[in-house]
Amino acid sequence: MVSSSSAAAGKHGFKKSTLILSLVALLGIASTIDFLWASSSSSFSSYLSIASNHVFVVPHETHNTQILKIADDKVGKNHNPERVLSATFADLPAPELEWEQMPSAPVPRLDGSAIQIKDLLYVFCGYGTLDYVHSHVDIYNFTENRWCGRFETPKEMGNSHLGVATDGTRYVYIVSGQPGPQCGAPTSRSFVLDIETKKWDSLPPLPAPRYAPATQIWKGRLHVMGGSKENRHTPATDHWSIAVKNGKAIENQWRKEIPIPRGGPHRACIAVDDKLFVIGGQEGDFMAKPGSPIFKCSRRLEVVYGDVYMMIEGEMKWKVLAPMPKPDSHIESSWIVWNNSIVIMGGTTEKHPLTKRMLLVGEIFQFHLDTLQWSVIGKLPYRVKTTMASFWDGWIYFTSGQRDRGPDNPQPKKVIGELWRTKLG
Repeated sequence: MVSSSSAAAGKHGFKKSTLILSLVALLGIASTIDFLWASSSSSFSSYLSIASNHVFVVPHETHNTQILKIADDKVGKNHNPERVLSATFADLPAPELEWEQMPSAPVPRLDGSAIQIKDLLYVFCGYGTLDYVHSHVDIYNFTENRWCGRFETPKEMGNSHLGVATDGTRYVYIVSGQPGPQCGAPTSRSFVLDIETKKWDSLPPLPAPRYAPATQIWKGRLHVMGGSKENRHTPATDHWSIAVKNGKAIENQWRKEIPIPRGGPHRACIAVDDKLFVIGGQEGDFMAKPGSPIFKCSRRLEVVYGDVYMMIEGEMKWKVLAPMPKPDSHIESSWIVWNNSIVIMGGTTEKHPLTKRMLLVGEIFQFHLDTLQWSVIGKLPYRVKTTMASFWDGWIYFTSGQRDRGPDNPQPKKVIGELWRTKLG
């Protein structure tokens, strides 16, 4: 039989043990919360302060990965540990090229467009800044190595994210795009330019407004596909065409074609012989902030890809080819056809998984039309997106776009109008 005093002592001891265990559990929970808070706070801090960070990319020895270190002068050495990342987010090995700087364009521009006809390069519209857009065309003469002219675009025409194509001799077709600065609403209005007279004429409007659709003349028809829908973010897969001749549409309306397998804007679209290629691009884009009277741009999730699709005359179906060496977007005017290949210069790749910041591309990619395979043939003077590429007398040129913050930081910074060239062997 247990006495009442012993029972009381036992009961008191049980309560004490329970209290100690509870305190230990609470301390454990508090430590865990403190650890998680410190981790998330560190990540959030590194995201906010990335503009002042320096990014160093060091090759890792195995598994085709990279170790990326982010050094922040304001924080201690242990602020960010090393992270093993895919080589997608680093520059690819490439030969160094000798670049020569030529006369800069009259204005800097981003998200403009360019068409080369013979020894003249026509550079259309684009952003000067996010709050200011250009409404004119600048002309560069390769023979004389100088900017030689300027004329205005129609008031109703888009100022950026245009679909642009040429017959290669006299006419330039401008389809859809975004009028105005920031992230304004798109238009379906379409136009044609006669470069000999500098006169503009209208085309039948696109069936629906689009941002940066892939656009090309192929087998007598103006093809327009993909791009972003009216909200600027949702990828479109629609594919339309209309017959054109001598600067005129010879049909009254656009015809539905086979949709492209993957939608989105900022792609290269090239016609070579009996083949039509659509290369790279992205899904998603900045959107207008809800209720903003100036359509102020608001960031949204974007997915950049390196997909390549080919359509062959007579088959009228899309074939999937080998992807680019890295995902690449903002390349709609960044290509030339050279030596039985397609050459693409610069662009943007997938966002960095740690900082979520856009990364620019500094490589030059070559797609060989005989093997349908890719190689990396050189580097630009710096990483840059929305380059406008051209080729004349053995020289490859690029102008304009938005360049990186420096050799060690691939994030975008300054909008430029510089013009560079190098010899292709």
